[in-house]
Amino acid sequence: MAIAYDFDGTLASGNMQEYDFVPALGMTSEDFWREANELEHKHQADRILAYMSLMIQKATEKKLSIRKENFVKYGQSVPLFDGVITWFNRINSYAKSKNVQLKHYIISSGIKEMIEGTPIAKEFHKIFASSFMYDHHGIAYWPALAVNYTTKTQYLFRINKGSLDVCNHTDINRFIPENERPLPFEHMIFIGDGETDIPSFRLVKEQRGHAIAVYKPKAPKVKEQTKKLIDEGRVNFIAPACYQEDSEIEKMVKAIIDKIVVDHALTDLS
Repeated sequence: MAIAYDFDGTLASGNMQEYDFVPALGMTSEDFWREANELEHKHQADRILAYMSLMIQKATEKKLSIRKENFVKYGQSVPLFDGVITWFNRINSYAKSKNVQLKHYIISSGIKEMIEGTPIAKEFHKIFASSFMYDHHGIAYWPALAVNYTTKTQYLFRINKGSLDVCNHTDINRFIPENERPLPFEHMIFIGDGETDIPSFRLVKEQRGHAIAVYKPKAPKVKEQTKKLIDEGRVNFIAPACYQEDSEIEKMVKAIIDKIVVDHALTDLS
Protein backbone atom coordinates (compact mmCIF):
# COMPACT_ATOMS: atom_id res chain seq x y z
CA MET A 1 0.00 0.00 0.00
CA ALA A 2 1.15 3.58 -0.65
CA ILE A 3 0.29 7.04 0.58
CA ALA A 4 1.40 9.85 -1.74
CA TYR A 5 1.42 13.41 -0.44
CA ASP A 6 1.67 16.86 -1.87
CA PHE A 7 3.91 18.97 0.41
CA ASP A 8 3.14 22.71 0.52
CA GLY A 9 -0.23 23.26 2.16
CA THR A 10 -0.55 19.52 2.81
CA LEU A 11 2.20 18.59 5.25
CA ALA A 12 3.62 22.09 5.66
CA SER A 13 1.96 25.48 5.99
CA GLY A 14 2.41 27.85 3.04
CA ASN A 15 5.08 27.67 0.33
CA MET A 16 8.50 26.40 1.37
CA GLN A 17 10.35 29.19 -0.49
CA GLU A 18 8.71 31.87 1.66
CA TYR A 19 10.30 31.14 5.02
CA ASP A 20 14.03 31.73 4.56
CA PHE A 21 14.84 31.83 0.86
CA VAL A 22 12.61 34.70 -0.31
CA PRO A 23 13.45 36.92 2.71
CA ALA A 24 17.15 36.29 1.97
CA LEU A 25 16.51 37.86 -1.45
CA GLY A 26 15.24 41.00 0.30
CA MET A 27 11.76 40.41 -1.16
CA THR A 28 8.30 39.85 0.22
CA SER A 29 6.47 36.68 -0.74
CA GLU A 30 3.88 38.78 -2.58
CA ASP A 31 6.56 40.46 -4.72
CA PHE A 32 8.33 37.19 -5.50
CA TRP A 33 5.20 35.40 -6.69
CA ARG A 34 4.01 38.48 -8.60
CA GLU A 35 7.30 38.55 -10.54
CA ALA A 36 7.12 34.80 -11.12
CA ASN A 37 3.60 35.23 -12.49
CA GLU A 38 4.75 38.05 -14.76
CA LEU A 39 7.63 35.91 -16.03
CA GLU A 40 5.24 33.04 -16.72
CA HIS A 41 2.90 35.21 -18.79
CA LYS A 42 5.63 37.16 -20.57
CA HIS A 43 7.25 33.99 -21.91
CA GLN A 44 4.12 31.78 -21.92
CA ALA A 45 6.17 29.52 -19.69
CA ASP A 46 5.36 26.66 -17.39
CA ARG A 47 4.52 28.12 -13.97
CA ILE A 48 6.99 25.90 -12.11
CA LEU A 49 9.83 26.59 -14.55
CA ALA A 50 9.10 30.32 -14.23
CA TYR A 51 9.42 30.42 -10.46
CA MET A 52 12.52 28.19 -10.49
CA SER A 53 14.15 30.45 -13.08
CA LEU A 54 13.32 33.48 -10.93
CA MET A 55 14.91 31.82 -7.90
CA ILE A 56 18.21 31.46 -9.77
CA GLN A 57 17.98 34.94 -11.31
CA LYS A 58 17.29 36.74 -8.04
CA ALA A 59 19.86 34.72 -6.09
CA THR A 60 22.51 35.56 -8.71
CA GLU A 61 21.64 39.27 -8.53
CA LYS A 62 21.92 39.20 -4.73
CA LYS A 63 25.07 37.05 -4.79
CA LEU A 64 23.19 34.54 -2.65
CA SER A 65 24.71 31.06 -2.56
CA ILE A 66 22.46 28.47 -4.17
CA ARG A 67 24.30 25.22 -3.69
CA LYS A 68 22.34 22.09 -2.85
CA GLU A 69 23.35 22.33 0.81
CA ASN A 70 21.92 25.87 0.93
CA PHE A 71 18.53 24.68 -0.27
CA VAL A 72 18.64 21.79 2.22
CA LYS A 73 19.33 24.30 4.99
CA TYR A 74 16.40 26.48 3.90
CA GLY A 75 14.19 23.40 4.20
CA GLN A 76 15.04 23.06 7.88
CA SER A 77 12.96 26.15 8.70
CA VAL A 78 9.77 25.02 6.95
CA PRO A 79 7.00 24.64 9.58
CA LEU A 80 5.06 21.39 9.48
CA PHE A 81 1.43 20.99 10.49
CA ASP A 82 0.64 19.66 13.96
CA GLY A 83 1.29 15.95 14.36
CA VAL A 84 3.25 15.48 11.13
CA ILE A 85 6.49 14.53 12.91
CA THR A 86 4.89 11.55 14.68
CA TRP A 87 2.33 10.74 11.96
CA PHE A 88 4.48 8.27 10.03
CA ASN A 89 5.39 6.12 13.01
CA ARG A 90 1.75 5.91 14.10
CA ILE A 91 0.40 5.04 10.65
CA ASN A 92 3.21 2.61 9.90
CA SER A 93 2.57 0.82 13.20
CA TYR A 94 -1.14 0.55 12.46
CA ALA A 95 -0.51 -0.77 8.95
CA LYS A 96 2.00 -3.30 10.30
CA SER A 97 -0.58 -4.50 12.84
CA LYS A 98 -2.82 -5.30 9.85
CA ASN A 99 0.00 -7.06 7.94
CA VAL A 100 0.13 -4.22 5.41
CA GLN A 101 3.43 -3.08 3.95
CA LEU A 102 3.05 0.70 3.70
CA LYS A 103 5.32 3.12 1.85
CA HIS A 104 5.11 6.92 1.73
CA TYR A 105 5.88 9.16 -1.26
CA ILE A 106 6.05 12.90 -1.94
CA ILE A 107 4.77 14.34 -5.23
CA SER A 108 5.34 18.10 -5.05
CA SER A 109 5.83 21.18 -7.19
CA GLY A 110 8.11 22.49 -4.44
CA ILE A 111 11.87 22.11 -4.30
CA LYS A 112 13.14 18.58 -3.65
CA GLU A 113 16.32 19.80 -1.99
CA MET A 114 14.30 21.83 0.53
CA ILE A 115 12.06 18.85 1.32
CA GLU A 116 15.23 16.83 1.92
CA GLY A 117 16.13 19.36 4.62
CA THR A 118 12.96 18.73 6.64
CA PRO A 119 12.99 16.30 9.59
CA ILE A 120 10.50 14.00 7.83
CA ALA A 121 12.52 13.46 4.61
CA LYS A 122 13.71 10.06 5.84
CA GLU A 123 10.11 8.83 6.03
CA PHE A 124 9.61 8.76 2.26
CA HIS A 125 10.45 5.85 0.00
CA LYS A 126 10.83 8.37 -2.84
CA ILE A 127 10.53 12.15 -3.16
CA PHE A 128 9.26 13.30 -6.56
CA ALA A 129 9.63 17.09 -6.63
CA SER A 130 11.07 19.94 -8.67
CA SER A 131 14.86 20.10 -8.51
CA PHE A 132 17.91 21.84 -9.98
CA MET A 133 20.97 20.94 -12.03
CA TYR A 134 24.29 21.98 -10.46
CA ASP A 135 27.50 23.05 -12.20
CA HIS A 136 31.05 21.92 -11.37
CA HIS A 137 31.10 24.42 -8.49
CA GLY A 138 27.94 22.84 -7.08
CA ILE A 139 25.85 25.91 -7.91
CA ALA A 140 22.28 25.58 -9.23
CA TYR A 141 22.08 26.85 -12.79
CA TRP A 142 19.06 25.20 -14.46
CA PRO A 143 15.92 23.26 -13.49
CA ALA A 144 16.48 19.52 -13.64
CA LEU A 145 12.87 18.56 -13.00
CA ALA A 146 9.69 20.64 -12.86
CA VAL A 147 6.64 18.94 -11.36
CA ASN A 148 3.42 20.75 -12.26
CA TYR A 149 -0.23 19.91 -11.65
CA THR A 150 -0.57 17.58 -14.66
CA THR A 151 2.85 15.91 -14.48
CA LYS A 152 2.09 14.91 -10.89
CA THR A 153 -0.04 12.13 -12.32
CA GLN A 154 3.03 10.64 -14.04
CA TYR A 155 4.53 9.88 -10.64
CA LEU A 156 1.37 8.18 -9.45
CA PHE A 157 1.72 5.86 -12.44
CA ARG A 158 5.39 5.36 -11.56
CA ILE A 159 4.37 4.22 -8.09
CA ASN A 160 1.63 2.06 -9.60
CA LYS A 161 4.05 0.38 -12.05
CA GLY A 162 7.09 0.31 -9.76
CA SER A 163 9.08 2.53 -12.14
CA LEU A 164 10.58 5.02 -9.68
CA ASP A 165 13.61 6.16 -11.72
CA VAL A 166 12.50 9.42 -13.39
CA CYS A 167 14.98 8.75 -16.23
CA ASN A 168 13.40 5.39 -17.02
CA HIS A 169 11.03 6.20 -19.87
CA THR A 170 10.61 2.60 -21.03
CA ASP A 171 8.93 0.92 -18.09
CA ILE A 172 6.59 3.82 -17.36
CA ASN A 173 5.23 3.66 -20.94
CA ARG A 174 5.26 -0.12 -21.26
CA PHE A 175 1.91 -1.88 -21.16
CA ILE A 176 1.52 -3.81 -17.92
CA PRO A 177 -1.82 -5.51 -17.17
CA GLU A 178 -3.40 -3.97 -14.09
CA ASN A 179 -3.30 -7.22 -12.15
CA GLU A 180 0.47 -7.42 -12.67
CA ARG A 181 1.33 -3.92 -11.44
CA PRO A 182 3.28 -3.84 -8.15
CA LEU A 183 0.97 -1.36 -6.45
CA PRO A 184 -2.68 -1.18 -7.57
CA PHE A 185 -4.39 2.20 -7.47
CA GLU A 186 -6.98 0.61 -5.16
CA HIS A 187 -4.18 0.36 -2.58
CA MET A 188 -3.20 4.00 -2.93
CA ILE A 189 -4.13 7.16 -1.02
CA PHE A 190 -3.33 10.61 -2.38
CA ILE A 191 -3.38 13.53 0.07
CA GLY A 192 -3.25 17.08 -1.29
CA ASP A 193 -4.67 20.50 -0.61
CA GLY A 194 -5.60 22.51 -3.67
CA GLU A 195 -6.25 23.04 -7.34
CA THR A 196 -2.75 21.89 -8.36
CA ASP A 197 -3.68 18.47 -6.95
CA ILE A 198 -6.98 18.08 -8.79
CA PRO A 199 -5.66 15.87 -11.65
CA SER A 200 -4.05 13.58 -9.06
CA PHE A 201 -7.21 13.51 -6.94
CA ARG A 202 -9.27 12.56 -9.98
CA LEU A 203 -6.86 9.91 -11.23
CA VAL A 204 -6.61 8.10 -7.91
CA LYS A 205 -10.35 8.33 -7.20
CA GLU A 206 -11.37 7.18 -10.68
CA GLN A 207 -8.96 4.25 -10.42
CA ARG A 208 -10.72 3.12 -7.22
CA GLY A 209 -8.11 4.54 -4.86
CA HIS A 210 -8.76 7.14 -2.19
CA ALA A 211 -8.28 10.91 -2.50
CA ILE A 212 -8.19 13.15 0.58
CA ALA A 213 -8.13 16.96 0.38
CA VAL A 214 -6.83 18.75 3.45
CA TYR A 215 -7.32 22.37 4.43
CA LYS A 216 -5.68 24.73 6.89
CA PRO A 217 -7.18 24.14 10.35
CA LYS A 218 -9.47 26.80 11.79
CA ALA A 219 -9.99 28.42 8.39
CA PRO A 220 -13.76 28.26 7.64
CA LYS A 221 -13.51 29.92 4.21
CA VAL A 222 -10.80 27.49 3.09
CA LYS A 223 -12.87 24.58 4.40
CA GLU A 224 -15.85 25.70 2.29
CA GLN A 225 -13.64 25.99 -0.80
CA THR A 226 -12.23 22.52 -0.15
CA LYS A 227 -15.72 21.09 0.38
CA LYS A 228 -16.45 21.90 -3.27
CA LEU A 229 -14.03 19.12 -4.20
CA ILE A 230 -16.42 16.67 -2.54
CA ASP A 231 -19.46 18.23 -4.21
CA GLU A 232 -17.74 18.03 -7.62
CA GLY A 233 -16.78 14.39 -7.12
CA ARG A 234 -13.04 15.05 -7.20
CA VAL A 235 -12.14 13.60 -3.80
CA ASN A 236 -13.47 10.99 -1.40
CA PHE A 237 -12.89 12.92 1.81
CA ILE A 238 -11.80 16.28 3.22
CA ALA A 239 -10.12 16.90 6.58
CA PRO A 240 -8.18 19.59 8.47
CA ALA A 241 -4.41 19.39 7.93
CA CYS A 242 -3.92 18.21 11.49
CA TYR A 243 -2.08 14.92 11.83
CA GLN A 244 -2.22 14.48 15.58
CA GLU A 245 -3.28 11.24 17.23
CA ASP A 246 -7.02 10.53 16.78
CA SER A 247 -7.34 13.38 14.27
CA GLU A 248 -9.93 13.18 11.49
CA ILE A 249 -7.35 12.29 8.88
CA GLU A 250 -5.83 9.58 11.06
CA LYS A 251 -9.24 7.98 11.46
CA MET A 252 -9.84 8.21 7.71
CA VAL A 253 -6.50 6.65 6.78
CA LYS A 254 -6.87 3.85 9.33
CA ALA A 255 -10.37 3.11 8.00
CA ILE A 256 -9.01 2.99 4.44
CA ILE A 257 -6.29 0.55 5.57
CA ASP A 258 -9.01 -1.61 7.13
CA LYS A 259 -11.04 -1.48 3.91
CA ILE A 260 -8.05 -2.47 1.77
CA VAL A 261 -7.38 -5.43 4.07
CA VAL A 262 -11.02 -6.59 3.86
CA ASP A 263 -11.19 -6.08 0.08
CA HIS A 264 -8.02 -8.11 -0.34
CA ALA A 265 -9.41 -10.93 1.82
CA LEU A 266 -12.66 -10.99 -0.18
CA THR A 267 -10.72 -11.09 -3.46
CA ASP A 268 -8.79 -14.11 -2.21
CA LEU A 269 -12.09 -15.85 -1.47
CA SER A 270 -13.65 -15.18 -4.87
